[in-house]
Amino acid sequence: MTLPPVPSVPSAASAPALDRRIDRLRELAAAEPRLDGVLLYGSWTLGEADAHSDIEAYLYVRDEGPCAGSPDDGSPGDGVLGDGSPRAGSPRAGDGTGGTADDAGPAAFDGPAFLGRLAPLKLAYTNMYGVLSVVFDDLMRGEFHIEPAGRGIAGIAGWRGLIHFPEPERAVLLDRTGSLTRAARALADCPPPDPAPTARQLVDELTNWTLMFAHVRARGETARAHALLHTVVAPEQLRLLRLLRGSTAHWLTPSRALETDLPPADIARHTATTSPAHPAGIRTAGLASWHWTRELASAAATRWGITLPVALHDEIAELLAAD
Repeated sequence: MTLPPVPSVPSAASAPALDRRIDRLRELAAAEPRLDGVLLYGSWTLGEADAHSDIEAYLYVRDEGPCAGSPDDGSPGDGVLGDGSPRAGSPRAGDGTGGTADDAGPAAFDGPAFLGRLAPLKLAYTNMYGVLSVVFDDLMRGEFHIEPAGRGIAGIAGWRGLIHFPEPERAVLLDRTGSLTRAARALADCPPPDPAPTARQLVDELTNWTLMFAHVRARGETARAHALLHTVVAPEQLRLLRLLRGSTAHWLTPSRALETDLPPADIARHTATTSPAHPAGIRTAGLASWHWTRELASAAATRWGITLPVALHDEIAELLAAD
């Protein structure tokens, strides 16, 4: 079924250019007989879009060929990008269309040509996650997963906990069969993480990766230590912080909207764990990071009854303090 136009999600920010592009995508999709469904994800579907937001969508191509309707686990992909969008059920890399030779529908669908009707393209390529990425002439980015409708829509059930559609009907731009809307409605609620086991996991992750940071720094690999501290340790630390503060709306990308989600004192503590990539700064930031991790872990232990490996934590502190 072709859905009627839905007004933009109310947001404190304004995204008129994105609103217009989404309206145009809805119009083009409805007129494209090879598409059975189009599903948006990302900040627009959460009411958080602004002038800097991307357009992100799944384009479900009508099934054809021997693999039509075949089962797929549809599980979300290898993580999130910098804006927090999960790579759920990423299309296959290779030809820029998001399909393979076995998926006759997607393989025959020319994604760049279709998207070029949205607006002129300055760039179109298959990115490192196998997703068709484009840059429009106004420098808006776009990411489009092109998948066979049958198994692609069936796979949405595996996204629970990774993608959230608070208003599913707004995320669905086209649904010729009704199955896409039903699948999106199953992701309308977003239960928070289970505190005790999540805290246990996060403390263990922080223990392990901070120890690795300490060894790498001691070896003299300053650039690598810098990367570990900022891209591996910090996100887990911010998740533990959010768990303690009851602020889990941006769980997948815990740095997202940190400045508005959490109090200034927490922002200051996080800032103290960052540093330029030089030896003295990395040492100071690493010590501050581990000190804060231990404070957060202690608070989690008090609140949820988890046991901390105190002796190991002491040893890591000694290693970090060594010159």
